Amino acid sequence: MAIFKGAGVAIVTPFTEDDQVNYEQLGQMIDYQIENGTDAIIICGTTGESSTLTHEEHDECISFAVRHTAGRVPVIAGTGSNSTAEAIRLSTHAEKAGADGLLLVTPYYNKATQSGLIAHYTAIARSVNIPIILYNVPSRTGCNILPETAVQLAKSEPNIVGIKEASGNISQVAKLAHLAEGCIDIYSGNDDQILPILSLGGIGVISVLSNVAPGMTHDLVASYLAGDVETSRKLQLDCMDLCGALFCEVNPIPVKAALEMVGWKNASALRLPLSPMAPANADKLRDELAKMGLLS
Repeated sequence: MAIFKGAGVAIVTPFTEDDQVNYEQLGQMIDYQIENGTDAIIICGTTGESSTLTHEEHDECISFAVRHTAGRVPVIAGTGSNSTAEAIRLSTHAEKAGADGLLLVTPYYNKATQSGLIAHYTAIARSVNIPIILYNVPSRTGCNILPETAVQLAKSEPNIVGIKEASGNISQVAKLAHLAEGCIDIYSGNDDQILPILSLGGIGVISVLSNVAPGMTHDLVASYLAGDVETSRKLQLDCMDLCGALFCEVNPIPVKAALEMVGWKNASALRLPLSPMAPANADKLRDELAKMGLLS
């Protein structure tokens, strides 16, 4: 059974003015997402700046999200690492904290081979009992999960149940769907490819766009899954320019700027080496938010 179907938000991690995790605002953001139809909360992913969280902050963000969500929707914890031992530590903590599932990015920088990926994910899967979504984003990690590898893992490890596909390669996703024959749930990892991946049998998205447009992102997926392809297509095409603006600089710089533009105080605060958005790009982003009616 799928961890979730629909639109999950890859939620940002807000910071205070003195660079601490702003748990009060994080709770408000989780509430806002659930109130506007979001189907799952994905905490401590790329968009959540997991790479600059301390180990203690990473653990507490996961625990906080589980406590605050209180079973209203599933909470999926980002627990990937380029160290298998650290990924296991994070994953076992998330399981103890009550997370409903895990999101495990491929090892970054050391760029494992396909056999290395199989060993890495197998070791993590056998250390926990909760469901796992693999996360394939080679533009970030320099490491691509081939379709054959994903299928082998899903067939050999019962708790590897899904994959977030952010390779951008629709042909690769099509091959994965063909080989898998339903053995692994496919989620879009790119907001501009939600509908194409749904059309190949995907069941949802893990979305950056949902941070600022949760209702629209939810409706895009829900309408398709309900058989209303025309509405889904319209929503996908309507949001294309905004998706482009949200990725005109490295994620999550634009989406955190967008959150502040739509009214979240100090939401654009980042941790180095991420830096504030260039003014010209910020103007473009503001224009696209205005076109979508998202500015107050």
